[in-house]
Amino acid sequence: MSAESWIIVAVTTLVLLTLFFTVRLLVQLVRARRLLRESGMPTENKVVFWAAVLYVLSPVDLIPDPVLIDDIGVLLLALKSLHSAAETAGLRPGPQGGAH
Repeated sequence: MSAESWIIVAVTTLVLLTLFFTVRLLVQLVRARRLLRESGMPTENKVVFWAAVLYVLSPVDLIPDPVLIDDIGVLLLALKSLHSAAETAGLRPGPQGGAH
């Protein structure tokens, strides 16, 4: 296999892995929002959720790349925000409260 072929395989694998993690984080974000919606989620967390979803689906990126690094970062920040809201609402134990 030529060097160019290996590069294509490596880049394709990297793109597929980041796509997998992006979809996985998006699913976790939707699940966290569903849990918080059932408990009466504050308005600002709804905005964080929808902003993250729209950013991931938007063709405009802060960092135009095929690897979706910025999308993963936005999803992680939104998920952290929703988890903090869940802790505040008493739906999840805090860091000293045991396993999540």
